[in-house]
Amino acid sequence: MKRPWDVHLLLLSLLSLFGAVTSQVNPGVCRYPLGMSGGQIQDEDISASSQWSESTAARYGRLDFEEGDGAWCPEITVEPDHLKEFLQIDLRSLHFITLVGTQGRHAGGIGNEFAQMYKIKYSRDGSRWISWRNRQGKQVIEGNTNAYDIVLRDLEPPIIARFVRFMPVTDHSMNVCMRVELYGCEWLDGLVSYNGPAGEQMTLPSYSVYVNDSVYDGAVIHSMTEGLGQLTDGECGLDDFTHSHVYNVWPGYDYVGWNNESFPSGFVEIMFEFDRTRNFTTMKVHCNNMFSRHVKAFRQVVCYFRSESDWEANPLSFSPGVDEKNPSARFVTVNLSNHMASAIKCQFYFADAWMLFSEITFQSDTAMYNTTLAPGTGPPPNIPPEEDPTHKVDDSNTRILIGCLVAIIFILVAIIVIILWRQVWQKMLEKASRRMLDDELTASLSIQSETFAYNNNNNQSGSSSEQESNSTYERIFPLGPDYQEPSRFICKLPEFAQSSEEPASTSTAASKSTTATVIQDGVPHYAEADIVNLQGVTGSNTYAIPALTMDLLSGKDVVVEEFPRKLLTFKEKLGEGQFGEVHLCEAEGMQEFMNKEFLFDIPEDQPVLVAVKMLRSDANKNARNDFLKEIKIMSRLKDPNIIRLLAVCIYSDPLCMITEYMENGDLNQFLSRHEPEGQLALLSNAPTVSFNNLCYMAAQIASGMKYLSSLNFVHRDLATRNCLVGKNYTIKIADFGMSRNLYSGDYYRIQGRAVLPIRWMSWESILLGKFTTASDVWAFGVTLWEVLNFCKEQPYSQLTDEQVIENTGEFFRDQKRQIYLPQPVLCPDSLYRIMLSCWRRNTKERPAFQDIHRALVEMQA
Repeated sequence: MKRPWDVHLLLLSLLSLFGAVTSQVNPGVCRYPLGMSGGQIQDEDISASSQWSESTAARYGRLDFEEGDGAWCPEITVEPDHLKEFLQIDLRSLHFITLVGTQGRHAGGIGNEFAQMYKIKYSRDGSRWISWRNRQGKQVIEGNTNAYDIVLRDLEPPIIARFVRFMPVTDHSMNVCMRVELYGCEWLDGLVSYNGPAGEQMTLPSYSVYVNDSVYDGAVIHSMTEGLGQLTDGECGLDDFTHSHVYNVWPGYDYVGWNNESFPSGFVEIMFEFDRTRNFTTMKVHCNNMFSRHVKAFRQVVCYFRSESDWEANPLSFSPGVDEKNPSARFVTVNLSNHMASAIKCQFYFADAWMLFSEITFQSDTAMYNTTLAPGTGPPPNIPPEEDPTHKVDDSNTRILIGCLVAIIFILVAIIVIILWRQVWQKMLEKASRRMLDDELTASLSIQSETFAYNNNNNQSGSSSEQESNSTYERIFPLGPDYQEPSRFICKLPEFAQSSEEPASTSTAASKSTTATVIQDGVPHYAEADIVNLQGVTGSNTYAIPALTMDLLSGKDVVVEEFPRKLLTFKEKLGEGQFGEVHLCEAEGMQEFMNKEFLFDIPEDQPVLVAVKMLRSDANKNARNDFLKEIKIMSRLKDPNIIRLLAVCIYSDPLCMITEYMENGDLNQFLSRHEPEGQLALLSNAPTVSFNNLCYMAAQIASGMKYLSSLNFVHRDLATRNCLVGKNYTIKIADFGMSRNLYSGDYYRIQGRAVLPIRWMSWESILLGKFTTASDVWAFGVTLWEVLNFCKEQPYSQLTDEQVIENTGEFFRDQKRQIYLPQPVLCPDSLYRIMLSCWRRNTKERPAFQDIHRALVEMQA
């Protein structure tokens, strides 16, 4: 049977026949390897300025490859400020590139050459080259510290390019070699440049807001010409334009804006150039509408179209209407009525004093007639006229082409129907098998409960062994041919069907018959939870709780103060889910509403930074019930290293729960902005964190998890993104990292059902759907690895998501072929042994959080 993603590829192929083009790229998701390591980029598309020898030619500069002499190496020693050597990649079409990876020459231990620093240049047409700069204007990218590790660096801002050059940089004479990879996705908008007036400066009462296009890669004098920038970087600005998603930038950074006093004509004109003639359906413009600051979306847009060399005489006009009630930023969609064009010139008319844009995207179909190349380019040499993309196709050939396309479409549809039918039949057989096994499992757990009662009365220690629990899963997944390929095996994950009367929630997941095995003290040893219920109603993670513990909670009243909504001031939207959102707010007078046992390190007259989980008013009854259950659960968590529930707003809609937030944000972002103590940090003048402080933070995470495990709570999404940092490196474990777009790349969707943080999950969680305290221990090992790497790299960054899943199969088979995360440079052997113990195959052999906490505390002594 074909894998599910085979169906997806067929569907994508089907869409490509119609030339459909998506309109907007998400930098958090657009992070796929573009083909250096996978071989999709051909040898002839990889070139270099020079080479040591034929065995170190450009074609050997592929990440994670060891062919030839193991890497690309330039002919001569690289000197300081010597930027003549480069490794060039031709992607054959425009791509949106968000990430780069580099590696040195290891060659099985023979080589030891690598690039400590490098720069990147890129081009969209092969003639004009642009030097990449980060958002603070820095060009140099930190590279490798050894010859074998892969180092990934985010490109912020991302680039849109066909050609990319890696240029090694050194601070002294040295031999360098490089292996590289580019990560991103194809740039299907087709936009190659936009030209318009430069952004301006807005003066507010206490400070200035700079709404200029700071990352524009064309010429900027009085206007912007022949470049792309913030209007195409995939980042939409916040409702309050004075704040930004991006760290350490100035107010107004996300937007490009203009004042009507600078434009006597009453409009701003922007021209968009495309790679070829396209059939345009819509244009989407992300506008700010903070009318309290005299900022509104445009009141009218007039667009002219150029299909050949002349502009059409009759423009298209569109008026969206002015909104003076809702200050939220929004996309305004302009219907372009299938105009054929290779360039569009739009005049945006002011509705107030200011007009601010953060994104402009286009939806189009590829034109079937008179398709042209990008401006300034011609057809490739030695192409006959009938193969020239600028050549017109006559009607008879077009009819034949359309007939062939229709036939191919019918064949593909037939194949898809057959594949889907086989999958449905397979699922029907699996469900029938599961129904029989569910009865057997329920009887088995009943027998275990009786055994527990008997042992308890006789004062004997008794527990259902994990081997018994696993045996049920082994019957659900028989060891057959499918087990030789975990990527197929993942297709058979249990679906745990739910009835409409019983909503998916933390409590219902834990109250299923498969959620716990019992030991003598009367509480479940592990809470096992259904993977479908990982995400809560607001998009945040939900704890897995044993049925017995939830029953005890349901008999208690929640004692949490009602907080006046008017004392909450919105600062930023942190994330969202299907039924709710998570906001960062300031709460005034919160100290008056708190128990005496909770102390704020903030004067009473100052607002407190809080996170507010808010349920949308249109949420259904099941979502409301789940939200109230989450409040009940959170109200019981009282530990210095766990985020606390402070207050609620439940007397009226929308329902809200107010939790702590820490002034330094999450640990992932905090560490990524810091460097380890040493010479490199001194040179870059970056803030540092000592090794002892890293251990101190890790010990606090272990302490918080020790508390959760003592309650038999399972977190299920432990990672640095879910740890908040306060003063003096104080750490508190939170639960809303899943809801944030910033970390969408850390989650993987399986068959459209579950969004899972697979790079942090244990093998049994991925393959068997079991989330336990032992799987939290596994995730802690990955989190500790993140901390020691200063969150500069994603776990298993050298593996695709599918390869990560396949690696879990190697852990299951335990044939010594599984891949472990490598030992970080700063990590001593004793600390790496703790990590490895967290990743043991047998859950019983993994250490308890109490033991991990004790070991980390001792390391600080």
